[in-house]
Amino acid sequence: MIEIKAKLLRDQSAVFMCGEVVECLIDFIHPSLPEHKISQSNSDILENLAWATVQLHCYCNVSVNERANIDTVANRNIGGTTSLNASNQLKGEVLHSTEPKILFCDLRLSPGEAKQFLYRETVPLNTPPTYRGIRVKYYYKITVATQRLGSTVQALNIPIRVLPLPLPQSDLDEAITLNDESNEDLAPNNPFLEKKRPPSRIEYALHYLRGVTARRRPNFFMINNKWGKVGRFCLFKSAYKLGEDIVATIDFSCGTVKCVQLSVTLQCEEAKLNRSTASNAPAAKVNEELSSSDSTDAGSSSQTSGSVVSAAVVGDADQKSVSRVTNYSKHHEVCLGMLQTQVILPIPLHVTPTFRTDLVQVSWRLHFQFVTSTNPELSSEMLLDRSSENEADLEWVAPTDIAIETMIWSLPITIYPTAPLQIPQPCGEYVLHIK
Repeated sequence: MIEIKAKLLRDQSAVFMCGEVVECLIDFIHPSLPEHKISQSNSDILENLAWATVQLHCYCNVSVNERANIDTVANRNIGGTTSLNASNQLKGEVLHSTEPKILFCDLRLSPGEAKQFLYRETVPLNTPPTYRGIRVKYYYKITVATQRLGSTVQALNIPIRVLPLPLPQSDLDEAITLNDESNEDLAPNNPFLEKKRPPSRIEYALHYLRGVTARRRPNFFMINNKWGKVGRFCLFKSAYKLGEDIVATIDFSCGTVKCVQLSVTLQCEEAKLNRSTASNAPAAKVNEELSSSDSTDAGSSSQTSGSVVSAAVVGDADQKSVSRVTNYSKHHEVCLGMLQTQVILPIPLHVTPTFRTDLVQVSWRLHFQFVTSTNPELSSEMLLDRSSENEADLEWVAPTDIAIETMIWSLPITIYPTAPLQIPQPCGEYVLHIK
């Protein structure tokens, strides 16, 4: 029997960015024979493996209804396609695979002997991030395959999580990113100091990530309906990292319509791209229309984190597609009589940032539900009238029934990845026994 053990060198976090180097230690061990067993020949002592290779695979798993759209994508597989794909019984199609690296050929191990190999591979830049959506899933595996003489090919899979590489989207962003290092070039050169090496792609991406998510530019939105102003919403920035808190304020003092209760939900929208949409590659438009509908719901304040799935129709009339929406953090508050309130929504570390491929587009938004009322008994004069001489006996009784309306609004935001070491995702040791 031969035992194969694989473990990532970065054991505290099995998370990597596109373009980052993955390092994995692979051990081939022949356990010692029991003391009571007596070997009769040399063949009983030595264990022989014909070959062993390592590859990094990116898999794409789609639902049955979307199977036709992945045919063209699967044909774009970049890298080596070997007989190893037939031995991997994993769900999905191989979207991308790196060139296989041969660890050895004809390895013989005596009892108690072990061989260790170091596998280094760069995560490709043109591959999608790890994403476990409703209709489309992308995941990565480091595949260690080997074959014993006279046996079938066996594989050991080590999962890793891959984040997209944040890069400047315009020349202005790139200029802002490089502005911090421009002053160092103007300093006088010291011939006795070692020249500073240029930043790597990962360092440059992390530097840009810190800059784009640290900028604060408050955006103000006036919330109106057909009866008048409801309030003013202030969002301090529109770009966030994984693990950050979305902090915003709502001012009701400027409103003429009473807001009975407020609900803000962090939503992830998964939109399938049609073939015509993917070829033209236009920017997806997020619907920001305000709609009103009758409702009679009233609740208490709470903050939850769940996974509720709903459906919506997005796109133009000729390219309509059903988008899947998943709810995460939620802020629910009864705000009748309040002048101001604060909204705090945490962004989970396990979600996938904003990205787009030929099959799917993943975007994020804040979904608002304002429950308003024009009932005269909820006016400011009724709530704040304290002109009576006997103020101790003054008591306001809430009406039994009030006419309310629900106003819905969605505000798109951008979520970027964070540094991989800030995501605690320990990687254990993976073992495969070949008998």
